[in-house]
Amino acid sequence: MISAAHPTTCTLVVSKGQSRNPAKRGLESAIAQAAGQIDGVEVLVVPHLYDLPKGGESLERLREIDGDLIVCSWIFSRAAHWVLDRNGIGGTPGDVELGIDDSDDESETPSAADSEPPETEVVDRVTDLYPRPDRQVYCLDLKSSESVEDYVAEINRILGRGETAPADTSLPIVGGKIVEVEETTKRRWYPVIDFSRCTNCMECIDFCLFGVYGVDGVENILVEQPDNCRKGCPACSRVCPENAIIFPQHKAPAIAGAQTDGDEGFKIDLSQLFGAPTDKGDPIATAARERDEQLLLTGREAVGIDDQLKKRQAALSEKPKDNLDRLIDSLDELDL
Repeated sequence: MISAAHPTTCTLVVSKGQSRNPAKRGLESAIAQAAGQIDGVEVLVVPHLYDLPKGGESLERLREIDGDLIVCSWIFSRAAHWVLDRNGIGGTPGDVELGIDDSDDESETPSAADSEPPETEVVDRVTDLYPRPDRQVYCLDLKSSESVEDYVAEINRILGRGETAPADTSLPIVGGKIVEVEETTKRRWYPVIDFSRCTNCMECIDFCLFGVYGVDGVENILVEQPDNCRKGCPACSRVCPENAIIFPQHKAPAIAGAQTDGDEGFKIDLSQLFGAPTDKGDPIATAARERDEQLLLTGREAVGIDDQLKKRQAALSEKPKDNLDRLIDSLDELDL
């Protein structure tokens, strides 16, 4: 919710999807129309966030917005936040309730919470060293609901206005509260870095052989040449120790920016969502294979699992086993 330190006005950004699906276009339009009738809300409609060209009108308009933002897009909320951040539209992620499933909150399951948590090494994240602007950016995933009323209710909740009557989306919009940017875009494929997880370890720049990554003036990792990335290849996301690299258009939720909770959730995503081999293959071997495929397609020689990746594999295997590891080992022993 927007705090007292922030005005109860904000800009709603509706990012249109890549497809021409009439149901999706209708939902986008209805949300924009309904939000345009909410007092204190300005509406900006732009093409797909991920495809916006550098120096285009959409990004220029987004950078001109000083206050809080509510963003509706067809990519995961975490992905949308860091796509905006990489384009100079920074802020603190605002709490979003739409799409959150609380059904398991009260379920009774065996928990390790009663035991002493393992000691973990404290590491600096990039956002710890370089805090983002003091404003809230609320990213709503348009896959969360097909109901316009759900989005209107969430917008009002964020604004701290409680329950309000549903907006009449048939009414004309007055006062110029909706601005739509008509801009030509093309479908793109490039990595997006979640700097709240990134430790600036540089494993991605060492792994990628296509010149995608670089460093800025203070030696922070950045996606320097996004369009050098090989379409469909998510290999660098598999070798990132912190799960900080997102490909918003990937079919696997964990790679596309779905929120994961803790190390155990990440390991489940690696085995079930990252598309790693099911015959006890590991994500690093998968990443090496994917990188080799792309190298061969460009007429270069395959590299395989180089010394850097071997060290990464060894580090993973040396980690102490937790409850999930022990559970998987038990299932393996049962030979089900």
